[in-house]
Amino acid sequence: MSEKVSQPLSNETSNAQVATGLCNNNRQSQDQQQQTTDQHTVEKKEVRVWCDGCYDMVHFGHANSLRQAKALGDKVIVGIHTDEEITKHKGPPVFTEEERVKMVKGIKWVDEVVLGAPYVTTLEVLDEYNCDFCVHGDDITMTAEGVDTYHLVKSANRYKEVRRTAGVSTTDLVGRMLLLTRNHFHQGSAEYAIEKEGSSNMGQDSSAKSPWTGCSQFLPTTQKIIQFSDGKPPKTNDKIVYVAGAFDLFHVGHLDFLEKARELGDYLIVGLHTDPVVNSYKGSNYPIMNLHERVLSVLACKYVNEVVIGAPYCVTEDLLDHFKIDVVCHGQTPIAFEDGKIDPYALPKTRGIFTLIDSTNSMTTELIVERIISHRLEYERRNKAKEKKECEAFEALQRAKQTQKAG
Repeated sequence: MSEKVSQPLSNETSNAQVATGLCNNNRQSQDQQQQTTDQHTVEKKEVRVWCDGCYDMVHFGHANSLRQAKALGDKVIVGIHTDEEITKHKGPPVFTEEERVKMVKGIKWVDEVVLGAPYVTTLEVLDEYNCDFCVHGDDITMTAEGVDTYHLVKSANRYKEVRRTAGVSTTDLVGRMLLLTRNHFHQGSAEYAIEKEGSSNMGQDSSAKSPWTGCSQFLPTTQKIIQFSDGKPPKTNDKIVYVAGAFDLFHVGHLDFLEKARELGDYLIVGLHTDPVVNSYKGSNYPIMNLHERVLSVLACKYVNEVVIGAPYCVTEDLLDHFKIDVVCHGQTPIAFEDGKIDPYALPKTRGIFTLIDSTNSMTTELIVERIISHRLEYERRNKAKEKKECEAFEALQRAKQTQKAG
């Protein structure tokens, strides 16, 4: 009986087996990597952040709060109170709920908007919209009965605070209009200095000094502008659109106009005139908001890519060539000629790049002021009541802190 003698593998056979083994190992490694990737995909849940409020006369303070909220998650869902709810707890809003919804949708950090949010934020509403937690500024909001509107989500540890933007509030802006003061901007060497002595005291008596409403100054910084800015230059083949103006008390009329302007190209640049220039063609106490405030308000708009701060009133050759502007737009408001005789759009008209836009929205800054003035006493009462509630809440907080220290 012959013995079976094992033969050494040929080089070809050996290499083939090694290659097969390596392939199997590679497949196993790829399978494991895929499983790990799948696990991460399952594990990484989208963080949804809930913010709510009146969002009346939306300003850069609202936008800054939403910017900070976006940094805490992936999506920002904004709940807006109805006109009826606001009237019940605070007094009549300046803007309708439809206008307020449109304004919030126009803010670049907002992903979804919900109309009809309850005035007191509930756990049920967070769950309904799959939100992990609620975010609000470090001021306090209360119901008509003086109850903290966030007490339910605070108790459930589903509440986070961000820093409120000091020096701006709807109450303060209303105050500026009611007083028709020009204290919010100064001409000359201190052109952009902010002084709000008169307007910040609107509707207050000497004993009513809320720590949250209208009693601090807005201090503009380059960091704040960077935070609001896209920071992205136009691409080589982008069609660049330019518009200019005051954009005072940024409102739905501005928003609709900028949306239409953006549709004419790929990259929208907004030129903002200085306070003295705006005052020269608007008169009275305009602008209501100073240049720094207007810059942030416009930068927060999702249709805007860049802002020229202190743009020349007359569109210049340098401006057009430097920014490589393809289209210059103006809305339906009459064009005020410089010194009554110089057309600020003469050059873009000569180049054949000027166009008029009709946003079909007739809202103007002047109409907003008219709304405020026509309900002057009502708004004064509303703002005074708001400050009174805030003062009482602040005093209660101080007493609670003292009691804790004593204990």
